[in-house]
Amino acid sequence: MGIVSQLTAWLSFSLLASATAAHNEGVLHSEIGRLNNQSLLWGPYRPNLYFGVRPRVPSGVAAALSWVKVDNYVDVQGNVRYTCEQNEDMAGYGWEEYDTRKGGVQTIHDAKNQIDITTTFVKIPGGTHGGSWAARIKGEPRDDAPGDLKTTVVFYLTTEVLDETINIAEGTPTGFEGDVTFTGTSKHLGGYKFVVTKGKGAHPTSDHPASLQRDLEKTVVHSDTVPLHHLWQAKMLLFQALQAGVNDIVKEYGPDTAPPPWQVYQLPHKAGSGNIQIVQKVFEGPFEFDVLFSSESAGKDVTSEDLAREIESTTGSFNDRFNEIFTPKAPFHTEKYKRFGKSMLSNLAGGIGYFYGKHLVDRSDAPEYEEENEGFWEGTAEARGRKQEQAEGPYELFTSIPSRPFFPRGFLWDEGFHLLPIVDWDIDLALEIVKSWYNLMDEDGWIAREQILGDEARSKVPAEFQVQYPHYANPPTLYLVLEAFLDKLQKSNGSQDTGRERLSNGDFLQTSHIDNPELGLEYLRNLYPLLRRQYSWFKKTQFGDIKGYDREAYSTKEAYRWRGRSIQHCLTSGLDDYPRPQPPHPGELHVDLLSWMGMMTRTLAKIADIVGLPEDVQEYKKALDGISHNLVDLHWSETDGCFCDATIDDFEEHALVCHKGYISLFPFLLGLLESGDAKLGKVLDLLGDEEELFSSHGIRSLSKNSRFYGTEENYWRSPVWININYLALVRLRNYALQPGPYAAKATGLYNRLRQNLVHTIYNSWEETGFAWEQYNPETGAGQRTQHFTGWTSLVVKIMAMDELTDGSSSHVRDEL
Repeated sequence: MGIVSQLTAWLSFSLLASATAAHNEGVLHSEIGRLNNQSLLWGPYRPNLYFGVRPRVPSGVAAALSWVKVDNYVDVQGNVRYTCEQNEDMAGYGWEEYDTRKGGVQTIHDAKNQIDITTTFVKIPGGTHGGSWAARIKGEPRDDAPGDLKTTVVFYLTTEVLDETINIAEGTPTGFEGDVTFTGTSKHLGGYKFVVTKGKGAHPTSDHPASLQRDLEKTVVHSDTVPLHHLWQAKMLLFQALQAGVNDIVKEYGPDTAPPPWQVYQLPHKAGSGNIQIVQKVFEGPFEFDVLFSSESAGKDVTSEDLAREIESTTGSFNDRFNEIFTPKAPFHTEKYKRFGKSMLSNLAGGIGYFYGKHLVDRSDAPEYEEENEGFWEGTAEARGRKQEQAEGPYELFTSIPSRPFFPRGFLWDEGFHLLPIVDWDIDLALEIVKSWYNLMDEDGWIAREQILGDEARSKVPAEFQVQYPHYANPPTLYLVLEAFLDKLQKSNGSQDTGRERLSNGDFLQTSHIDNPELGLEYLRNLYPLLRRQYSWFKKTQFGDIKGYDREAYSTKEAYRWRGRSIQHCLTSGLDDYPRPQPPHPGELHVDLLSWMGMMTRTLAKIADIVGLPEDVQEYKKALDGISHNLVDLHWSETDGCFCDATIDDFEEHALVCHKGYISLFPFLLGLLESGDAKLGKVLDLLGDEEELFSSHGIRSLSKNSRFYGTEENYWRSPVWININYLALVRLRNYALQPGPYAAKATGLYNRLRQNLVHTIYNSWEETGFAWEQYNPETGAGQRTQHFTGWTSLVVKIMAMDELTDGSSSHVRDEL
C-alpha cells in the first residue's frame, strides 16, 4: 500500500474508531458513506470504450484512448480503435485484474493493427474530490508486426460542463518536446491537473521537408470547443481535425508525391483552451507513456513513480483478495483456471459504468396496453406505432453491463446475476449499484427494464428497442442480491474483531455493511419502501386472471402474466423467443413469473422481519403460501412431469402448454420446492435427461425433443445460458446437502454439470479470447455476443464451489 493510501486508511480508521467509541452511529454511517463515494468516484466508467475514464458525476472531466496503425493509407480510417466493437479482428481484450476501488491492468490484443495495448489504471486517494488517478499506456508490436511498425496514439480530454474549459500553454509551433500539462477547475472536482508524459519509444522519420510543420518526435495537441452533445463522438472530431491538415498536404504535394501516412495523418498543432483536448503521439515500434490526473485538493501532484508503486500494490492486493475469495476448487485448482477466473471477475468489475441522460418513455396509457382482448398483440403494436414516447430525465445509473461492444448499458434482468460475484468481492459496491437502480423507480414502482440514458447509449440501440413502457416488467433478479446480503448479514453477527481487522487493512469499505450491522439494517430500512412499492406494482400490472375463467386454485390472487407478449416473443420475461402458448391469450398464466413472485415474496418476508414489520411478514407469508399451492394447481402437469405455462383453450377452459426447458425448471431454480417433494424428483429427471435438457456443455434452454428446438431465431431454443445454469447448479448443491430422497441424484448432477460448464466456458475463452453470451449445446462453441462478461462471469463462483461427495455435510447456506 502506498504512503498516501496508508495515510488515508489510517485517518479513516481513526475517524471511524472515534465515532464508534462515542457511540455516535450517525457520524459513523455518514463517514462511511462519504468515504465510499470518494472511493468510487473515478473509474473506467465508459465501458463502451476500450479505455475511457470518467467520474461518477453527471458532468465532469473525462478521458479516452484511441490508436491506429499508420503504415499505409488504405487501412487508417477503418481501423481507428475507440469504441469497443464486435468485428474488429481482436484476438481478445479485457481486464486481467481489476478492483473497482483501486484499479487494475487491461490488455487489448489488436490483431488488425498488429499491436497489443496495455492500459494500467490506478486510483490514489487524497483530498476532498475523490482523489487522483493515473494510467500507463503501453504498446507492444505483435509477433507478426514489422519491426518498424508505425502507430499513432490519441488521448482525449474533455469537460462536459458548459463554460468550463481545460487549459494548456501554447508550446512550440510544432508541438511539445517533453511532458504536456493541462489545468482546469470543475464544479464537481475542484481544481485539477492533467499531465501526459513524454514517455518512451522511437518516432518515425520522413524525407519530406520541414515546411510541413510536423515534428514526429513531438507531442501534438489540438484544442477545440464543440457543442457538449458532440463530445462523446471523439472519433468523429478526430477525423474532422485531421481532414484540414490532410487537405493542405494534398493541395501542396498532390496525390503522387504525398508524404508517408504517419506524417500525413497528424493533427495540426493548435494548443489553447477548450472543452476538448486531443493529444497525439506517433511511435515506431514499442512505446509507453503515462497520463497523470492530480486533484488539487490532494495537495500533491501524482508522478510516474507514484503510478509504478501503486501498480505493484494494486496487483498484490488483487491477487491476495482473489485467492481468499475465489480460488478455484478441484478439479479446477490449477494456475490456468485461476488466471481464467481473475479475467472473468475483472472484466465483470471493469464493465461497471456510470450513465447519465434522458430516456424515451411512452406514458400514453393507451387502452390497448391493458392487453385484455384476444388478438391484443396487434393492438399493442398499433399503439406503439403511434410513437407517443417522450424524453424523461435526466437520470443517472451506476451499473455493470452485459457486454462492452454490444450491450454497453444497464439491463435490469441481467443486473442481479452480475452482482452475485460482486457481492462476494465487495458487498458495499453491490449495494451501491442496487441503490442506484432503485433510485430510478417512478412513483408507481416501475423501473425501466433497459436503461438507455443519453445519446451515446442510444447510438448502440436500434430505434425499435429504444422506447420503454411503464407496464412492462422484467425478472426481479436484484432480490437474489438482497437474499445474499441478508445471508451474509445474518452470519456475520457484527463481528467487531473482523471489522477492526479490515479497518486496519484499509479494506473496510468492501464490507462495512456487514461489519457494522446497524449500517446494514439502515440500508434495508431505507430500501424497503421502494421494494414494497415495486412488489405492489408487479401485483397490479402483471396479475393473471383466475376468477374470470373459473379456474380452480388454492389462492384466487396468486397468478401472473407477463405483459408485452407477441406471437414470437415475450421479451419482458428475459427469455425472448422461448416457446409460449399460441396464439397469445389474455388468459395466459406464466409459471416463470409466478416463480419470480415467489422468490420476491420470500425475500420481502425476510427483510420485513429484520426491520421489524411483523404485519408485513404475515402478509408475505400468506402470499407465499398461495404461490406455493398455485404453482401446483395452475402449472403442474402430471402427464408431462413438469411445470408448464397455462392458457385458455377453445372451450374456454384452463389448459397447460408444456414446452420442456428452462420454463419447466423455474420453481426448482428459485428454491420453491421442498427437498422431499416428489415433483422435485421429476424435475431432476427432466434436467438430467440427455435426450431432453442435459448436455455435455450445460443445460439446454429447450428440450432436444421439442419441435421448436433450434428453430427460427434459436435464441432461447437450444443454447446453453450460464445464468440459468448457475441457478440450477446452486439448487442442485442445496438439495444434495439436505436430507431427502433426491440428495444422491442431485449430488451426481451437480458434479457433472459443474465440470461441463467450466470446461465449456474455459475452452471457448482459451480458443477465442472471449467469454460469450451463450454456448452451443452440441459443440460447446461460444455464440452470439462476444466479450459477454456479464452473467457469464458467474463461472468464477462456479469454480470456487466445492466438488461434492455423498458424505458432504448436510448443512449448507444458500449460495444465492
